[in-house]
Amino acid sequence: MIPRLYIDAPLKTGAAAPFDSAQAHYLKNVLRRAPGDEVRLFNGRDGEFAAEIAELKKKGGLAGVKAKTREQTSEPELTLYFAPVKRGALETIVQKATEIGVAALQPVLTGRTVASKLNVERLQAIAVEAAEQSGRLSIPSVGEPIKFARMFDGWPENRRLLFCDEAGDDESAEWGGREGRAPPLLEALKDHRRNTDQWAVLTGPEGGFAPEEREALRAKPFVTAATLGPRILRADTAAISALVLWQAALGDWIRP
Repeated sequence: MIPRLYIDAPLKTGAAAPFDSAQAHYLKNVLRRAPGDEVRLFNGRDGEFAAEIAELKKKGGLAGVKAKTREQTSEPELTLYFAPVKRGALETIVQKATEIGVAALQPVLTGRTVASKLNVERLQAIAVEAAEQSGRLSIPSVGEPIKFARMFDGWPENRRLLFCDEAGDDESAEWGGREGRAPPLLEALKDHRRNTDQWAVLTGPEGGFAPEEREALRAKPFVTAATLGPRILRADTAAISALVLWQAALGDWIRP
């Protein structure tokens, strides 16, 4: 298989593209590649190019850019807002969300969020690796954590929010009982047509959203509340499931 790498530099036929030290190490010592071997390069702006390794050294390397193999294409304006969870599940969310096709990932500190300290640089590196391996032409951004109360500051007018609401309205029953539960996700989206609106998906922490957070979300006119079924899902499973269903209903998984 031809290695595929993200390069934060302009790409065009006949130009030279630089490898950083980590990429040079990966190509030379992990993949056992050498000058003359082929790679694929993309930068999120210029499309994907075939390239040939020119040199690999300890401090970096160079590739000669050859023919363009894919034109840059647009992807859905989909952002995942999610409550941070423990490291393993957190990294799974970032990796799988990138593969599924989100444009951005935004951690949100809710009232019941347990894991509040994030290594955003590490998460961004995971997003880059997932993009390289999944064949996508862009890298989703990973934002610094924000508090739930600040989530809607500067919210775009044309962005809708799919709120994964797993609770009901019966305060005496576990998880709010069945009364007041949101409709299933695909049913909640059936009246929304594929259009140019931006979308975001919001999933909560393992303990769910606090009642006041849920009330505030459901009061917003641009929020669509939905449930992910009769079972309580782990936070990482919920995020992946919601993104998959949104892509199948409104995203670029639909046949054009």
